[in-house]
Amino acid sequence: QIICHQPGSWHSGRMQRFLICSLILVATGLVAQPKKTWPVQLKGAERVVYKTVGDTQLHMHIFRPTKQRTKAPAVVFFFGGGWRSGTPVQFEQQCRYLASRGMVAMTAEYRIRNMHGTLATACVADGKSAVRWIRANAGKLGVDPDRIAAGGGSAGGHVAACTGVIDGFESKGEDHKISSVPNAMVLFNPPCVLAPIPGRHDFLNADNITALKERMGAEPMDLSPWHQIKKGQPPTLVLHGEKDPTVKFWTAKVFVEKSATVGNQTELAAYPGEAHGFFNYGRDGNKMFIATMQRTDAFFKQLGWLRGKPTIEQFTAGLSKVR
Repeated sequence: QIICHQPGSWHSGRMQRFLICSLILVATGLVAQPKKTWPVQLKGAERVVYKTVGDTQLHMHIFRPTKQRTKAPAVVFFFGGGWRSGTPVQFEQQCRYLASRGMVAMTAEYRIRNMHGTLATACVADGKSAVRWIRANAGKLGVDPDRIAAGGGSAGGHVAACTGVIDGFESKGEDHKISSVPNAMVLFNPPCVLAPIPGRHDFLNADNITALKERMGAEPMDLSPWHQIKKGQPPTLVLHGEKDPTVKFWTAKVFVEKSATVGNQTELAAYPGEAHGFFNYGRDGNKMFIATMQRTDAFFKQLGWLRGKPTIEQFTAGLSKVR
C-alpha cells in the first residue's frame, strides 16, 4: 500500500501532493517506464537472427572484413549492464576495428532483465547459443569453426567467460553436438568470482550472496567462473582496471592465477588507475580504447589469428575525422 501525505491545504498543496505521489510511484516501479530498444541496424553491419525464444528474436550484428580470407577468425562480443541493461552498440567500434584487421567481428544481443524479465542464467544460455550459432553457420559466415573467440565487458565479460568455463545452462532445441565453447576469450573487467573463496572472508557476505542469487537465477557458485576452472579451457586475455570499484581487480588476478595454475593459457593486462568500463570507445580521448585494442590485437596475433602490426591508432584517428 502506498500512502501519499498531504502537506498544506487541498488548493495550495494539490501540485505538491501530485509530485510526491508521482515520485513514490516511479521509485517503487509502479509507473511503466519507457522501454529502451536496441538499434535496428548498425551501419555497415549485417543483422541476423541467431535465436528465437517465444516472441523474442535475438540478433547478431556482423561486421565483415573488406577483403575476407577463407575461414577467417571470428569474435563475438557481449555488452555489459549487470545482466539487466545494456546495448550491443557498446562493442561496435571494437568490432569495426577487428574487422579491419581481417576478423569477422560480431556484437550480440542477449536477453536482459529490464527488457525481457530474465536473470543471468538466460544471459549465459544466450551467450552459449551465440557461439554455437556461429560455429554451426561457419561456412555461410566464412568463419573458421576452430577460431571463434568470445569477448565482453562487465556482465558481458561474465557471459563470455561462462561460454568457455561453465558447463551446462544450454538452451533446449539446439544441436548440442555442435560445441558452444569458444576457442579463445577476451574479457574486459569481468566478474569472475561470484561466490566466497578461501582466504577472502571480507568478500560476499550473506546479504550480498542473497542479492546475487536473486540476479543469477541459480546458486552463484554455479555461475562463478573462478569456481569452475579446470584444465583444457580456452586461451584467455583478461583486461582490468586496477581501481575498478565495481568488479574488484583482485578478482581478475585470482581468476588468472588459478587458471594458469592448472595449465591454461591465461593472461592479465592490468591498467593502473583505471576504473570500471575504462576500455569503452569515446572515454577519455580513447586512450584506453586504443591501449586495450592494441593488447587484444597482440593476443590474437599470438594465437596466429592476426598478422602484421596493430592499426588501432590510424583506425581511431579515421573515426575522429568522420565525426
